[in-house]
Amino acid sequence: QVQLVEFGGGLVQAGGSLRLSCAASGRTMNGYTMGWFRQAPGLEREFVASVSASGTDYADSVKGRFAISRDNARNTVFLQMNSLKPEDTAVYYCAAESERATETRLYDYWGQGTQVTVSS
Repeated sequence: QVQLVEFGGGLVQAGGSLRLSCAASGRTMNGYTMGWFRQAPGLEREFVASVSASGTDYADSVKGRFAISRDNARNTVFLQMNSLKPEDTAVYYCAAESERATETRLYDYWGQGTQVTVSS
């Protein structure tokens, strides 16, 4: 059974940076697409970024500010978030999927989420 655990959330001022980590266990995730999603109160969960063997994808709202990367040896994926804005405030979720995808419904495995709060 795959388990995903996120780390690194917290409170940061606008313009600041945070680095999220997601550690996978239960199986190697080398062949999987790893994604980050977020959900703000009252809104649907939305795609943020993903990384697969064929490349990376980003939501338009985070392009140029966020960077996703992975360390296959550590079975871990990262999300470096720079120039944070109050509208980035949300619970951030790590997810895994066997194919390259950006749609929430296609992801099979999910972490429990980590809160990111950006103050103005």
